[in-house]
Amino acid sequence: MTGLGAVFRPQLAPERLRAVARVADEVGLEELWLWEDCFREGGISTAAAALAWTERVRVGVGLLPVPLRNVAVTAMEAATLHRMFPGRAVLGVGHGVQDWMGQVGARAESPLTLLREHLVALRALLGGERVTSKGRYVRLDDVALDWPPEQAVEVLAGATGPRSLRLAGEAADGTVLTANTPPDGVRRARRLIDEGRAAAGRTDAHRVVVYLLAATGPGAAERLRSELVAEGVADVPDLGAAGDAEAVAHAVRRLAEAGADTVILQPTGDEPDPEGFVRFTAERVRPLVGA
Repeated sequence: MTGLGAVFRPQLAPERLRAVARVADEVGLEELWLWEDCFREGGISTAAAALAWTERVRVGVGLLPVPLRNVAVTAMEAATLHRMFPGRAVLGVGHGVQDWMGQVGARAESPLTLLREHLVALRALLGGERVTSKGRYVRLDDVALDWPPEQAVEVLAGATGPRSLRLAGEAADGTVLTANTPPDGVRRARRLIDEGRAAAGRTDAHRVVVYLLAATGPGAAERLRSELVAEGVADVPDLGAAGDAEAVAHAVRRLAEAGADTVILQPTGDEPDPEGFVRFTAERVRPLVGA
């Protein structure tokens, strides 16, 4: 069955998260995703709080920008969440928005090399290995976690371009695609991911998570259109969904048919009722999304 979730966008103040997370748990939402967008809210801190406030919902972070993070710290924080909340934390890493990385003096000359080195080391550390790395960016000397996760965990990678998508297939356990990815883009991404998997000889599962910009209620179409214009993608066919539960579920099904394993509904930045959006996702859209 296609997984379904919703985003708590960091345009909302951090103190709003508690109420949204508790509603997500109450209504049976499968996954609540958070963003570490500069310069709004920290991904690990918000994830830890959301997990502590809830009992069952999975909490995803998409994405942690690797230029901002030493891989050992990423591994320590990820392992801590996985041990405290087994099976409920989902973490993705990515290049980060390059302009933002430049603002903080962390822009890498080769983002692809950095992401590759980070993924390889992160998966090894979370797998309980002792790691020495002398890469271009990731340098570790006999590092191992004292408290690695007690079970295997997935590490997702955010990717858009062909080389990043192939890398995700090769070195990550799943891929996160932005809301600017229409169904045809998901098919293309799947092909590139599979190329990377084949090159690496991987036959394990690889989850593809896709964000879907969605709006419902009064002014839904206008709010959706406004956000697509602001993103510069208003002329891209088949992006986003506005309207009632059936209209949104139809868009979810199209992404699933194209190869998405999990679709995360992304409200517009001006969504007037975040708690209501979570209820809409779990109670009205979920029943209409089939296997």
